Amino acid sequence: MASKIPRALRELALATKGFMPPDEGDALFDAASEACRAKPGLPLVEIGTYCGRSTVWLGAAAKKNNSVLFSVDHHFGSEENQRGWPWHDDSLVDAQTQKLNTLPEFLRTLRQSALGDAVVPVVSDSGLFGGQFSTPLAFLFIDGGHGDTPTRRDYQTWTPKIAVGGYLAIHDVFADPKDGGQAPHDFIYRPALDSGLFTQVSAAGSLRVLRRRSADHPSSSSS
Repeated sequence: MASKIPRALRELALATKGFMPPDEGDALFDAASEACRAKPGLPLVEIGTYCGRSTVWLGAAAKKNNSVLFSVDHHFGSEENQRGWPWHDDSLVDAQTQKLNTLPEFLRTLRQSALGDAVVPVVSDSGLFGGQFSTPLAFLFIDGGHGDTPTRRDYQTWTPKIAVGGYLAIHDVFADPKDGGQAPHDFIYRPALDSGLFTQVSAAGSLRVLRRRSADHPSSSSS
């Protein structure tokens, strides 16, 4: 039976600026909790923090299961968060630099959640940090930049770090271009399935959850 995020934390998540619908957030919490149980002692990684909405769901799962979440974001906003795009929020623009800066809002969310003992904020480009991160993962959530280049990079950098039996969650997966951008679908979701290394275990809205079933591509293994 799926566990539930504490009510106060769920309310905080829903009050936090972000783009994660309630049903997808609950599904994210469930998947992360299952990953923690399946691979105890291994950490979780979130690519794309924004103001911490999804971090609350993931951090709650990590804390409940005695794990730790690394939440990675440079906090300058993705391309789609900049001025001129529908997903721009002018309240997140730094008054001095006149550039987007989501870090103060994220740190405020982290303080309010009291999840500081389970969440490690990483202020970095995901590719740069990923190049230095070698610990196998129980769970990886990719929700960073949604352009072709960042999605390709996040897939190539981070998915090899998922332990066998670990989980990969991908946000904003749209099979139909009429529903949304195609990069997470084309450059993360489809490559993961087509590799033969992952199998889908659940879906909620635009969230897809896959599980790593082997260490090597089936075609590369010897008989």
